[in-house]
Amino acid sequence: MRSFVLTMVATAALVLAGASQPATTAVTKTVKITATAFTPSSVTIKTGDSVKWTNNDTKTHQVVSNSGAFASPIIAAGKSYTHMFNTAGTYRYHDALHPALTGKVVVTGPPPAVTIGAGAPIIVYGQATHVSGQISSGAAGETVTVYSQPYGAPSATLIATLMTGTGGVWDAVVAPTLLTTYQAHWKSTTSADVMVAVHPRVRFTLRRGHGAVRVVAARSMAGRKVYIQRFTRFHEWVKIRRVILGSTSARSFRLKLPRGRYVLRAYITVNQAGAGYLDGASRNIVYRVR
Repeated sequence: MRSFVLTMVATAALVLAGASQPATTAVTKTVKITATAFTPSSVTIKTGDSVKWTNNDTKTHQVVSNSGAFASPIIAAGKSYTHMFNTAGTYRYHDALHPALTGKVVVTGPPPAVTIGAGAPIIVYGQATHVSGQISSGAAGETVTVYSQPYGAPSATLIATLMTGTGGVWDAVVAPTLLTTYQAHWKSTTSADVMVAVHPRVRFTLRRGHGAVRVVAARSMAGRKVYIQRFTRFHEWVKIRRVILGSTSARSFRLKLPRGRYVLRAYITVNQAGAGYLDGASRNIVYRVR
């Protein structure tokens, strides 16, 4: 009996000792966004940790992974965006609104069995891009399946069955019509997710005061607001006219301006474009009034 009691006491002590050990907690590292840089420009974390980007600038910014692993919404001054990294690797990123700003996140941990990345993480409606990756064995002739899940879809669907090439590399061409998540499967393993975001396509013409604008996307943009904007000498876009799209997602209108030279565009905000889309802008037009 004495031996049994001692054994129970020892077991209880081990349990209590285990309970007293601090649990491993995820870490969040902060990157400050300024007008000229991400600070620090490189951070190292473990799988399961997060990075928080805080906008310390007076202008808006947007953090986008070069491979499509993550993309923030537009971050207003004083706001932040946080992303958790669950797969080891090196994630290079940039500011979509200020492309000269770049950074890197290094995530330590076991390498994934199958990788995936997007050639262009942001496209305009109607464009195509590549999703590609590599299997850890490096073998050719292996089967990789690719799944996609458009925004709002209840589940992912198979879109491609591919064979790996030299070095275990695979590649697929995709043309998402709105925000879409992609994932690759090899044997019993699954890649991380990558996203391709989509701008609606905006067309804008202006001749002798007669303007026309059309927004093209996977769904109707009827009733949505489009803004005609002027680029100022302070390098800012200023709204000069609001246009409400008709039943064909288009509208003709008149635009009267004083004499001068103007750089104009048509622009639809994220809120007006709707769920699953980024904002959209037409090409710039140089317009002269004599």
